[in-house]
Amino acid sequence: MFLVLTGLVSAPLHGASTAKVSGVVRDSAGTPQIATMVQLLRPDMSVVASVYTNRKGYFSFDTVLPGRYGVKAMGASFLPSLRDNVRVRANTVVNLTLNTLYEVMQWLPAEPRSVDSRRDDWAWTLRSPANRPLLRWLEDGPLVVVSDGPNATPRLKARLTSVGQQGTFGEDGQRISVEVQDTPSNSRELLASVDFAPGSDARMESALGFRQDLGYAGSVQSVAAVAIHPEVDSGGAEGLDEAAMRTWQTMRMGYEFELETGAEQVLARFAQGGNNTVFAALPFMTAGWHSGTATVRYRLATAVPGIQAQPLQGSYLPALAMKNGSLTLEHGLHQEISWERQTDVSGMSVLVYRDSLSNPVVEAMTREGAGAIDTAGDGLVDHASGLLRAAGPGYSSAGVVAAVERRSAHGNSVRLSYANGDALVMTAAQHAMPLGLLVASAHARRTQMYSISLSGTLDGTGTRWRASYRWQPENTVTRVAPFAADASEPYLNLHLRQPVCLHREGGPSLDAMFDMRNMLAQGDRQFVLSDGSLLVFAQDQRSVSAGLAFTF
Repeated sequence: MFLVLTGLVSAPLHGASTAKVSGVVRDSAGTPQIATMVQLLRPDMSVVASVYTNRKGYFSFDTVLPGRYGVKAMGASFLPSLRDNVRVRANTVVNLTLNTLYEVMQWLPAEPRSVDSRRDDWAWTLRSPANRPLLRWLEDGPLVVVSDGPNATPRLKARLTSVGQQGTFGEDGQRISVEVQDTPSNSRELLASVDFAPGSDARMESALGFRQDLGYAGSVQSVAAVAIHPEVDSGGAEGLDEAAMRTWQTMRMGYEFELETGAEQVLARFAQGGNNTVFAALPFMTAGWHSGTATVRYRLATAVPGIQAQPLQGSYLPALAMKNGSLTLEHGLHQEISWERQTDVSGMSVLVYRDSLSNPVVEAMTREGAGAIDTAGDGLVDHASGLLRAAGPGYSSAGVVAAVERRSAHGNSVRLSYANGDALVMTAAQHAMPLGLLVASAHARRTQMYSISLSGTLDGTGTRWRASYRWQPENTVTRVAPFAADASEPYLNLHLRQPVCLHREGGPSLDAMFDMRNMLAQGDRQFVLSDGSLLVFAQDQRSVSAGLAFTF
């Protein structure tokens, strides 16, 4: 299968006619802008190609496949200017105007200032730093605002998803989720998300997000998330409740420097019978310096990201587990220095990191049914999925993560990555033992990780696919470099999204989705507890999810 997918990534498209996109970039006074970067973008905002304007402000993309694109211009001391939904056929002309932060806060004229000036995108140009239509609806991510064109008001967007899934802690069975995006003003966005299980009055996850756009200076964002899991218990404690509040600010100092700082407040407890409440403040910070296509970053994090996290709620609810009869939170201190270089067709990154991890979560599947396990307060059990979570011994690690990526002109990509560092290892037990003693026997060992990830869209059908394989020794039950933000899932995984019905361009659509993780059930480590229960630990349990998503 991977040979076929690799062939799809590299296969050229024969017989397709080409077109040309050209134009002139000016400032608000009509002066052509020299050496301004202009990008040709796909509808999903990924970059097709980049060029620079000449001394007359002229740019040209000479070989472009017909279709719909975006054209974006970026110049020093100017706000970016973007022309969306450009239909490219033969020779398409797109003229762009760049404005400073002061200028876009004023009322701009609807026509060129000079009768001799060529008509361009004045009507489309920002009237404030907030109402520029740079935000997009992300196909596989959170909702964002879509603007149709000149002087258009952003539309309310919503997504209704119904899925059935198995093998996921806290989310097994049939799930229905609703996400709604609203823009009450030109500079503010609200995003609400609710995920619940039909037939249950209490099993629910919800989130509410707010974003204030500060124009070229950056943005301020907040997300509040709540999860109620009555089916999760540990010994005499029942019903796990979680809440998190994450607030952060992004600040830009010119094109070269960017700073993001914030913190996450987490609260968790049992609804009945729990003897402790978890409360933690988890700060984070990222500082970046850009120079051309290269970026150098320093990152500090304390919350371990979840690979299976949803766009809103999952990302802001760190993993919980049990240890010595108490509810614990997986967290740590992560520091990294990274260098990356991105071009139109390739990417490369290298980072060095140092971690100190507390209460690392290890997950196991029971073969006898979750209700039969005697956890003695050392395991958090989800009866719906039959999964159990416990907290292993803390450890420190340091290592390197490197990745290279190659993208084709048709939207397909291949990514290779490598990492080394420490991970928890559980060696085979000679006899049955209690859960607490079994988990405490885990120890850190230095090891390596290799992964390959392929993704793209099939021409003609519109099928979006992503396949990946991540390997590290099967006796490890946690991941190498757990704070890596863009790591692929362990072992063999496949994700498909197939458009079923599209009424019109940008209109309501219906997609079928399929997602399978750890397809070959690799990395299983079997252990027998003192009560005879069989537990199967793994870096990532095998899981499958399928359903429909209606966007309108």
